Amino acid sequence: MPQTEPPVPEADAPSKASFWYDPKVRAVFYQIGALAMVGMLAYYLMSNTMANLERQAIATGFEFLEKQASFEIGESLISYSAADSYAKALVVGALNTLLVAFIGVVLTIIMGTFLGIARLSSNWLVSKLAAIYIEVFQDIPVLLQLFFWYAFFYEMLPGPRQAINLFEGVFVCNRGLIFGIPAADPAYAYMAIAFLAGCIAVYLIRRWAHQRQDRTGQIFPLFRVAAAILIGLPAITWWLAGAPTAMNVPELKGFNFIGGVSVSPEFTALLLGLVLYTAAFVAEVVRAGIQSVSKGQTEAAMSIGLKPGQVLNLVILPQALRVIIPPLTSQMLNLTKNSSLAVAIGYPDFVSVAGTTINQTGQAIEGVALIMAVYLIFSLSTSAFMNWYNKKMKLVER
Repeated sequence: MPQTEPPVPEADAPSKASFWYDPKVRAVFYQIGALAMVGMLAYYLMSNTMANLERQAIATGFEFLEKQASFEIGESLISYSAADSYAKALVVGALNTLLVAFIGVVLTIIMGTFLGIARLSSNWLVSKLAAIYIEVFQDIPVLLQLFFWYAFFYEMLPGPRQAINLFEGVFVCNRGLIFGIPAADPAYAYMAIAFLAGCIAVYLIRRWAHQRQDRTGQIFPLFRVAAAILIGLPAITWWLAGAPTAMNVPELKGFNFIGGVSVSPEFTALLLGLVLYTAAFVAEVVRAGIQSVSKGQTEAAMSIGLKPGQVLNLVILPQALRVIIPPLTSQMLNLTKNSSLAVAIGYPDFVSVAGTTINQTGQAIEGVALIMAVYLIFSLSTSAFMNWYNKKMKLVER
């Protein structure tokens, strides 16, 4: 009899047990379980909080934002009175925080860059002075610096009647810095439009100059041309609009100055404290970024005849920025978040206004949630901008 091959058994269907041994399947179930536990914990906390608030007859929700605030705010970028709503009061506080943060970031970057470069100066005195500044201001808590500057303005400076006249139309006293400004005139609106047009023109010229340099290697005098456009266009517009020269000059009447612009001691103290403190850390960031660039880069640039200023601007700083930007972002965020200390010296920032709102309405959870949300938006916006700039400045690999 001829032998026949034994039948080949069919492939076993995958067992149910092997399904649970799949790492991917287990990972999905673990994540679902973790998410369920977090959800249950959040539900427990929220339900417990709502029950306690209801038992104590404390209102919940954000309806209070539409009610009348009934308190004044000393400084405001927009029109505000006690008859306005809590929502508008919070907007005023947020704008005040943005004002301090924006001016502080700009001044901190300028001052920190200068100090970082001075720290590496070959001049012994300049280098040591920068090092002393960095060590002193880094080691003093920022809150103590705010108290110092606040006390300086109120205790060391005279009252309005004995105000120090720095020069014509500029006074310093314990009410702050008071100075004159140009009187309102339509010409200044046209000048602002001309300045914006100049910014657009400079941006287009800059792109063209970089493309031209890539093709020919010739450097276009962009700085001088940009300065001429940004200054010349508004100046020509001012002249064509009639060249108004009227000034709104402050005058002492009674116990205070009338007219001009007054910068309060609280704002000045907050700005000085934040800038001087954060600039010390930015200086170390800049120093580390410059030192990360190989000395051979400087020697090569000097060997082709570049001047020291050109070496710094064209060779060292463009490479150092790739090291500087990430930690610089952290310092910018620190300055923005440290501005919440303004409540300690009486500047009406968002935390101060929200604190007053909480005290009047008793809705602490909603108030704290708004504070967290606003600072989260500020921080994420700053990070998004700096990440975009960091991506733009990174090396382009072939």
